[in-house]
Amino acid sequence: MVEKIYPMTIEGKAKLEEELEQLKTVKRREIVERIKIARGFGDLSENSEYESAKDEQAFVEGRITTLENMIRFAQIIDSNDVASDEVSIGKTVVFAELPDGEEEEYTIVGSAEADPFSGKISNDSPIAKALIGKHIKDEVSIATPGGDMQVKIVKVY
Repeated sequence: MVEKIYPMTIEGKAKLEEELEQLKTVKRREIVERIKIARGFGDLSENSEYESAKDEQAFVEGRITTLENMIRFAQIIDSNDVASDEVSIGKTVVFAELPDGEEEEYTIVGSAEADPFSGKISNDSPIAKALIGKHIKDEVSIATPGGDMQVKIVKVY
């Protein structure tokens, strides 16, 4: 079986390791304590506190497994290995929509560390896929659900 590779920055891997440590050392203990307290309430078949704690335990254990897998199969991308004007994972790109020139800025990261609300988009997203490998001043067509969008790369850092 071929395992999925998770491209990410060194900072992204460190964040995942930090979350994993928090889940293993703090969250697990909190949940075990909640289960212990809930058991004291009597009949487990009608005990919503117990069910809630068990559900949370299952979620946390699933997240721990996911994080361990992502860390184990992490592929660290060093954006310094790429030309300074080339778009790649770990770099921030500023592009202007054509023809009106409205600028947008995104940092391209691996899917494990994507957070669109803070301007971090996955390398698997349509925007990133279209931009990776391109250079400053390149004009690029990005396929979106609303139709193709034409952009010009203004800055890469």
